[in-house]
Amino acid sequence: MTTTHAAQPPAPIRRLLRQVAIDTQFVLVGFPLGLITVTLFMSLFFTGIGLVIIWVGLPILVLTFMVARGFAVLERARIAPVLGHPVHRPHYRSEPGAGPLRRMLAPLADGQAWLDVVHGMFRFIPSTIAFCFVVTWWSGAIAGLTSWMWDWSIPRGPDDQDLAELLGMGDGTGTRLLLYFAIGVFFAGTLYPVLRASALLEAYFARGLLCGVNELREQVAEANAARTVAQQQKAAAVSAEANALRRLERDIHDGPQQRLVRLAMDLGRAEQQFATDPAAARATVAEALTQTRETLDELRALSRGIAPPILVDRGLQAALTALAGRSLIPVELDAPLADRLEPTLESTAYFVVAEALTNVAKHSNANEVHVSVRRNATGLIVSVADDGVGGASVAKGHGLAGLDDRVRAAGGVLDVSSPAGGGTRLTAALPV
Repeated sequence: MTTTHAAQPPAPIRRLLRQVAIDTQFVLVGFPLGLITVTLFMSLFFTGIGLVIIWVGLPILVLTFMVARGFAVLERARIAPVLGHPVHRPHYRSEPGAGPLRRMLAPLADGQAWLDVVHGMFRFIPSTIAFCFVVTWWSGAIAGLTSWMWDWSIPRGPDDQDLAELLGMGDGTGTRLLLYFAIGVFFAGTLYPVLRASALLEAYFARGLLCGVNELREQVAEANAARTVAQQQKAAAVSAEANALRRLERDIHDGPQQRLVRLAMDLGRAEQQFATDPAAARATVAEALTQTRETLDELRALSRGIAPPILVDRGLQAALTALAGRSLIPVELDAPLADRLEPTLESTAYFVVAEALTNVAKHSNANEVHVSVRRNATGLIVSVADDGVGGASVAKGHGLAGLDDRVRAAGGVLDVSSPAGGGTRLTAALPV
């Protein structure tokens, strides 16, 4: 069974017609609203000002501000379809812990409340301008395009002259109808931009007074929040770098430096033994060679912790595969990363996994570890979960504090779930 649907205009045409309807009703309704608000607010406000000396004016002024707030709420709802996005309600001053009188007079000290009143008093100016253009263009378009329907009904005396005659085009009916139709086509062709400009004139005037201060306040708050985040990231980066340098210094001091000191002592002893006991000297040199190889292995391990060559050459997936292969605890790796990522993002993700596996090997008593690295629309999600004893924390003084600093320095967030006896799940969200 087939179903036939009525032919509909294309989507762009439907959107244009819908916007024309929205702009037209916005302006046509705004004009009488402007006349109402200017009459009402002017009367109430100046009556309250005149009577404030005998205190009767204060309740009238408060009533003016409350009525202005109601009309402002209505206007914000009206301008949202014209602007194409929702308009948020601004913050109004309130005195929740104050007495009844102070709460009643709070609008008098509220800047946004004064802007609501100013909008109600002066909105008739853009409303009137917009109304004149909209009515003129709609009238010109409708009258011009339909002139052939009603032209016959207009009485014309012997001394009457039409527009065509005044323009020197003659007094023929066909000429007159053709001129009026051309005028109608002009008004119809320019109807949309004129309606749009008229509606936006009135809407932007309302938005500036009813929402402008609030939007400016929100922009300042967002800028302050962004500055705070940047400062936190900078502090985290400095802390992470300092921790990494201290750890590197400790590892070098405890490992390669001690071996090099022992190597120097062994070589010195071998030098003295060559003259008296060559066999013992050869044994000492062999032991020194063993110390040299172990020192080189430790230096390679330290260099892998800083910037492993496989990460630079082959990418994060290959580096994580090699890291999982060297782990003392079996690792199940799930990292389907086909494309290369930003070097800083790869380095941070590798550091997260490497540090997490080190902590698992040292503290968790786990039997297996699951590592997952996946990319989503916002960045990279790195997850390391084990079945160990739990109890891990990112608090200062714990092993994961430096890792948290490293993740925050990259603009990411680190979450650790580690109930006692329930294993540990470490999740890092790293933005692209």
